Order: sequence, then C-alpha cells, then structure tokens
Amino acid sequence: MRRSAPQESLSVNNAPPLQRAVLWALGWIERYRFFKFGIVGASGTVVNLAVLYVGHEYIFNVIESSYKRPYFSLALAIFLATINNFTWNRLWTWRDRVKELEADVAMQPVGLRVLSMEFGQYATVAIPGIVTQFALTMLLSGSMYYLIANLLSIVVFSVISFLANDRWTFRRR
Repeated sequence: MRRSAPQESLSVNNAPPLQRAVLWALGWIERYRFFKFGIVGASGTVVNLAVLYVGHEYIFNVIESSYKRPYFSLALAIFLATINNFTWNRLWTWRDRVKELEADVAMQPVGLRVLSMEFGQYATVAIPGIVTQFALTMLLSGSMYYLIANLLSIVVFSVISFLANDRWTFRRR
C-alpha cells in the first residue's frame, strides 16, 4: 500500500511527453489566470483607494462628524471597486469561460440574463470580502492611517476571492 504513492508519481513522470506538456500547460494557465486576477485586483485597489481618499477628503467633507465620513466614502469605494473588478475579470481574466457559457446558453454575447447571473454570483462571493474589508478598515483605522488599513484589509481576502470565483462564478461548464 505504501508503494502506491511513489508509483503514482512515477507513472505521471513516465507519462508520454505530450500528456506531461498538456498537464504543465494547464497548470501554467491556472497560475497565469491568478496573475491576471492579481492585476485586476490591483486596479480595483487603486480605484478603491482613490475613491476612498476623494470621498473622505472632498465629497463627504461636508459631514460635520469626521468619524462618519469613512462609512460613506468606504461604501462608495467598495461599490465602485467591485464593479471595476467584476467587469475586468469578466472581460479578461475569465474571458474564455464567459464565452463558453454564452455559447452553451445560446444567447447574444453579454446577454442580460447571463450577465445578471454572473454578477449575482460575483457579488455573493464578494460579500464576505466586502464585510471583512469594511470591518477591518474601520477597526484598523483607529490605530493607523485609514488608507493603509484599507489596503491591508483588501489583501486579507484576495486568495479566497480568486478561488471562489474560479470554482463558482466563472467555473468551467
């Protein structure tokens, strides 16, 4: 029984070169997809931080009590960053899977039903991250600069968000 694990790895290593190449390519594509997800996430982080700063310093500066400002600016920042990330992940990171889904359902490209379903799933995956980001930002901003607190809270949920979107929102059909 103990020999089965080494034998399995040997059988994979002894696989035909084409099979090894295909497996390597599939692994590389998945890593590459995570790289794309990271770039999209970085753009969303820029959107988030920029909107948070502009909202806090300019848009909501008329709010007299400064402790309430982050609530409004952070809500707007998270909302716009979520829309940004969904759009770019759909158009770029998981473009191949989106096209497969649209072909399977025999709908127009970017059918409203498909788009609504995907955004609903994306938002469902994002909700724990949004709650985490909001709570951590508010918690940490008491002891550090609010933009750094926000950045740290974004990093906390990134990997989980990628895996959930890869396996559910934009899964292979």
